[in-house]
Amino acid sequence: MKILVDENIPMMTVEQLCRMKYDVIDIRGTSEQGITDHLLWDKACQEKCLLVTTDRGFAYYRDRNHYGILIVSLRKPNCHKINQHIIKALKMFSSEQWPGLLVVMRDETMSTWRLGKKE
Repeated sequence: MKILVDENIPMMTVEQLCRMKYDVIDIRGTSEQGITDHLLWDKACQEKCLLVTTDRGFAYYRDRNHYGILIVSLRKPNCHKINQHIIKALKMFSSEQWPGLLVVMRDETMSTWRLGKKE
């Protein structure tokens, strides 16, 4: 499965995802670093990637066709907590389940939507 990580995702997570054999696209250090959310969304769709971010604004795209959106929204985020929530979510859903799925991981809860329908 291909995963596009937003710039706000810790490098430790990128490294762990690579070790887990995911095909990870990280725009940090490239000419695309700092692109707008809209362009990042377009890239995720064009590359057929699960988008992983801490930016809740991407929930706006949940009713559009996509390859998955994972948002980590914590009250007091740090690298380790973000990493734990991302890995937990990826273990909960198979690669086949991600297309069209929005998952919002919070401190103690998780919400899911499938193309605009809350599950």
